[in-house]
Amino acid sequence: MNSTIWIIIEIVSAVVALIAGFAIGAWYWKNKIEKEQLLQKVEGDRILEDAKEKALAVELKARDEALEIHKKAENEALRRRNEVNREEDRVQKRREELDQRLDRLDKREQVLNKRQSAIDKRANEIEKLHSDEMEELQRISQLSTEEARAILLQEVEKDTRSDMARIIRQIEMEAREEGETRARKIITTSIQRIASDHVAEITTSVVNIPSEEMKGRIIGRNGRNIHAFEQAAGVDVIVDDTPEAVTISCFDPVRREIARRSLAKLIQDGRIHPAHIEKVLKTEQKEVERTIIEAGEQAVYEAGVPGLHPEIIKTLGRLKYRTSYGQNQLYHSVESAKIAAALAAELGADIDVARSAGLLHDLGKAIDYNVEGTHAQLGAELARRYGVNPKVVNAIASHHHEIDQESVEAVIVEAADAISGARPGARRESLEQYIKRVKALEEIANSHKGVTQSFALQAGREIRIFVRPDDIDDLAATHLARDIARQIEESMQYPGQIKVTVIRETRVVDYAK
Repeated sequence: MNSTIWIIIEIVSAVVALIAGFAIGAWYWKNKIEKEQLLQKVEGDRILEDAKEKALAVELKARDEALEIHKKAENEALRRRNEVNREEDRVQKRREELDQRLDRLDKREQVLNKRQSAIDKRANEIEKLHSDEMEELQRISQLSTEEARAILLQEVEKDTRSDMARIIRQIEMEAREEGETRARKIITTSIQRIASDHVAEITTSVVNIPSEEMKGRIIGRNGRNIHAFEQAAGVDVIVDDTPEAVTISCFDPVRREIARRSLAKLIQDGRIHPAHIEKVLKTEQKEVERTIIEAGEQAVYEAGVPGLHPEIIKTLGRLKYRTSYGQNQLYHSVESAKIAAALAAELGADIDVARSAGLLHDLGKAIDYNVEGTHAQLGAELARRYGVNPKVVNAIASHHHEIDQESVEAVIVEAADAISGARPGARRESLEQYIKRVKALEEIANSHKGVTQSFALQAGREIRIFVRPDDIDDLAATHLARDIARQIEESMQYPGQIKVTVIRETRVVDYAK
């Protein structure tokens, strides 16, 4: 029982101790919480005070900035107000000056009006005096105003015509001397830079044979061989009495060259019969075509004109077998290209355009004869078809003045063509063509009114014209020379230039008795 009581007492003691511990713990936590709340309140009050102080500082700073901005705005407004006042003062001053100027202008206008009135009055007096003077002159001279004016105009015209002729001759002489000097310098420089050889050649179609017996073999039995050759080659073979020679005739120089080479090879080989003739012609045709392409490429290389279409190069190579007045046209084209480039360099023109146009200006001469049109038109059309520069096309088409020349390079190409053809020994013409050209020159001169005689001199390079002095005066002689020169340019083709000289001679004869 005692143990039971002790157990109960221990339990009660433990319960009491537990209750006391709970009470003490509750009191402790309560005090701790109250202290923390107090500390938090104190911290909150401190933070609130700090915030109030910062807010007050920000407010004061904002108020200071606002005051500063307000002050600046007032200063800016004051400055603007002062500027406006100064501008108003200037405007007012300017208005006063304008008013003063208007007053002066009004006064000057009044003075001018008075002066104009005086001048008009004086002019009326002068006009009246002039009328009186003219009436008095008419009364004294017994001539009306129109009659006197006509006489005066006749005298003035007579004197003026003489002065005009003298001035025209002087200006033409000075221009000719200066132009000839400059042209001679430019052309001489250009020609010296080229320094190429010039050999006049005439394409012949004569094939030499070793003996007269070969003529019979060429003709063949009943003319079989010669007929087969002519039909296959498209040429005419002339076997005449010329010793050891056979002539080939054809308008196409390329076909004539193929026939010449084929016939020479047949003669050398000795086998002349229709089957072998066709074989040799085909072989030589391929060879000539290859030679044409090589000649065109060589010409393009020598002239310095790259980038041309292969068809243009091939057509250009055909000029190797074309001549004009004995001058090979391919060599002439290359030379013209070089001369045109040199002239363009001297004159500051486009060198590439001048060089290309000089090389291609006679391209139309290589086109087949059955195509209609002049060689300038045909060459320009071919160049245009294969994308050549339009300025080059115009130079090709206009180098014989068939159309207008649109650039200085076109004029340069025309000059280069004339220089190449007019060089001594470059060209020559037959006696028949020479006589025809000389007669045409004299007929053109004799067709003009007032011409008594005309003579073509220096192989047709000069025409001297004698006129009647009663019908042609000095001024008319100048116009006549210019008209004849222009007619020659429009109606004739010739290498170089033709000098036109008009001679007006007055002879006075009297007798002493």
